[in-house]
Formats: sequence, structure tokens, C-alpha cells
Amino acid sequence: MAIPFNKPHLTGKEAHYMYQAVYNGKLSGNGEFTKKCQQFFESRYGFKKCLLTTSGTDALEMCAMLCDLKPGDEVIVPSYTFVSTALAFLREGAKVVFADSMNRNPNLDAETLETLITPRTKVIVPVHYAGVACDMDAIMSIAEKHNLLVVEDAAQAIDSYYTSNIKHRTLPLGGIGQLAAFSFHETKNITAGGEGGLLVVNDERFIRRAEIIWEKGTNRAEFFRGEVNKYGWVDTGSSFLPAEINAAFLWAQLENLDEIQNKRKQLWNCYYEQLKPLAEKGCFAMPDIPDYATNNAHMFYLTLPSLEARTALIRHLKENGILAVFHYLSLHSSPFYHDKHDGRQLPNCDRYADTLVRLPMYYDLSMDEVSAICTFIGLFCQMYVKKEDQIGRFRN
Repeated sequence: MAIPFNKPHLTGKEAHYMYQAVYNGKLSGNGEFTKKCQQFFESRYGFKKCLLTTSGTDALEMCAMLCDLKPGDEVIVPSYTFVSTALAFLREGAKVVFADSMNRNPNLDAETLETLITPRTKVIVPVHYAGVACDMDAIMSIAEKHNLLVVEDAAQAIDSYYTSNIKHRTLPLGGIGQLAAFSFHETKNITAGGEGGLLVVNDERFIRRAEIIWEKGTNRAEFFRGEVNKYGWVDTGSSFLPAEINAAFLWAQLENLDEIQNKRKQLWNCYYEQLKPLAEKGCFAMPDIPDYATNNAHMFYLTLPSLEARTALIRHLKENGILAVFHYLSLHSSPFYHDKHDGRQLPNCDRYADTLVRLPMYYDLSMDEVSAICTFIGLFCQMYVKKEDQIGRFRN
């Protein structure tokens, strides 16, 4: 038996639409499939303006550029996240201030957020880890109080929602802050052929400039719509548009989004039900989903009692043909940023960095394979807790 950590799903229409894009004669981006994908997100989720990008990282970099940061400005970012979340703002000259995770899940701890704000703070960047919403009512209230921008890193959060007690309705993740970024990397619920992303603009103040930055700093898009009689270089920008064949690939995935999501949720629930008895015995903790959040089944993870236990579990699964992986290392302790961090302890980020393990999760995974994975995890727990020096770690 060999079960990979991830396997990109093909709906069957990708090659057909890519062939169609080639013979439409428009390959460089912003063609028919790019527009269809953007309109899908604007229509389905009510986002004001959507622009496809070559990656989630590029979408974050566009967000950072739109924030118009100045040297010395501060941006609050969770330490337990992928490097792109911080790097996008660092490249604009901002100082990154790292926040700790919640105790109950890896999302940014909104209860301690306000203690990080100074007169130099300009932006808060909540990351919806595993597609589970941060406490956005609290974050948006703090941002409004201090006149800060909120950029949602929704890389993992497609088709996931937050129930707002303030607005008395359910809101799509990526549609709450002024700006947001999604990823269509091959490890995400849907992909644009390996890489891809989406910039979401929810604040009308940023729409025109977003399109200019997207078009390499030119007003080229306005020209092709007939809004100006010529186009030129009017602002900063870069080559953020994906090729049309990537948009065509993504369109095939979007057409099947509901089917993909339903299958992933079935797999997630299968994991949860079969591993719940072991979690109740204290062998590990399972994902926490607050009442205000929905589950988009982006990942299924466990948090083990210790680094040693996690290492042993990953090794045990690998020996049985199952590839499970740990996730982020805390950015505040990274070799690049360690000497720039202010020295604050971020214990929850470090705990997740040491103990969190991601299990295989992809559309083509079968229920039988999930059951086999759970069986091997159960065998591991039986063997591991017999070691006297580890029993306390599992029980506590």
C-alpha cells in the first residue's frame, strides 16, 4: 500500500478547456477563461473585484503593494504561517510583528492582538488556517478602532464561511477584510494546474489601482475596455497575470467545486469519526472548529503531545506506505527573521510547529484508505503509550 500526502484531482475537462484556450488565440492572460473564473468568484461569493494571479504569493504581494506601506510601518502577521504571508509585506519595507496562535487552534489569537498595536501599525493579516475562520468580528472591530487595514490570507479557505454576530449574517472568507488572497496551488482544494492565485478587493478605493498593478503598472485593461484612448506606465506593478491555459484548467475545477467539496468533507468526517475515540483517550488532539466557522475540509491534522511523538508517528506511517507531513516552522524563530524579532515568546506557535501533523487529504483518496490510515494510527498509539517515559505525555 502506498498513500501519498497529496494528489491533484482532475475533473476530466481540464485538457479540453486548455485546448480551447490555445485555439482561441489568446494565451497571455485576461482572456475568456480568466474572465469566467473572476466572474465566478464575484457572483458566487459577492466579492467586489477579483483578479487571477500566478500564485497565492503574488496575490499577497499585490495586497501589500495596495496597502501603500512606508518605511517603519508595521504589519501584524501570525508566526505560524507560510513564509509568503510575511514576505509580501517585508518586501514593501514594512516591519513584520509576529502574533501568537490561539490555544484551541493555529489561527491568530484575537484576544492578544490589541497589545501588538502601536502608532506605526498599518495592517493586520489574519490567516484562516486549514480553511477555518479566524475570529473576524474581533479582528475587524480592533482594526476599525485603530483605523487599520485587514488583509485576509485565505490561501486555504476557498468556500469557507464566518458567522458574524455584528453583521448578523454568514460571510465568505476572503470577503470580510479590505483585501484578500487565495491560492490554487496543487495542494489546495482546487488548482489552476499546479500554481495559481486570486486577489480579492472588497474596498472600492483599491479597485482601479489593483488592476493597474496587475497589468505591470499600466492602464492597459482600461484601454482595452475603451475607457482611455491609449495606455502607458502609470504606477508600480509586475507580471501578475496567469497564462490563459492556467485559467482554463482552473475553470474546469470551478465547474466541479461543489462535487469536490462534498467528497472532501466526507473524507474529513470519516477521519474524525474513526479517530475520535483515540482523541478522547488523550493520544492526540483533533482539529477545532469554532461555532462561528465552517469546515471546507482543506486538511485534516492532529496535534501530538510532543515533538518526539509526532516524529515517531510520521516515521510509523511512512514505514507503512503512508506519507504524513508536519507543517510550518514558526517564522519568528526562522534563520532569516530570528534576529529581527522583538524577543516575545509565542508558545502556541512553537507548540504547533513541534506537534502538528497533516494526514493525507485529496479528492481521490478512498474511504477504505482513510480507514487504513486510522488503523495504523491506532496501532501506533497502542505501541507508543506502552513506553513508560511517554505515557504521561499522552495522558496530560
